[in-house]
Amino acid sequence: MELKKRRKPVSEINVVPYIDVMLVLLVIFMITAPLITAGVKVDLPQAEGEPLSTDAETPLIASINKDGHYFLTVGDTQDQAISLGQLVTLVKAHRQVSPKVAVYVNGDKTIPYGQVVELFVALQQSGVDNTSLMVEPGESKK
Repeated sequence: MELKKRRKPVSEINVVPYIDVMLVLLVIFMITAPLITAGVKVDLPQAEGEPLSTDAETPLIASINKDGHYFLTVGDTQDQAISLGQLVTLVKAHRQVSPKVAVYVNGDKTIPYGQVVELFVALQQSGVDNTSLMVEPGESKK
């Protein structure tokens, strides 16, 4: 009678299922990583760039001073503090006469960023599509 040979148990670990799991996790991380945004408080730098071309029309300059008061400068007019609603109304009136006039926003660097955004939103909602942000020229990093 022949004896059956007994097989020895395999002492190796089958790693194929672990590799499958790792590849699935890798795909999940690759998909979700670009969707995650980090909220980091930053100090915005000074801007470098070419000055805007000046057209024949003098641009309107909407300013916000360090106290949060709004001003609108048209040519050589004297500045007086006005409300945001009054500023938007005056800009609309000037744009009815001259529809392509640009509006430059000049905000003090110490005011909250949200107040500058509020001004941009108010101008956009009133139909102003040609706005620019005024900044101090930065130092050259060459």
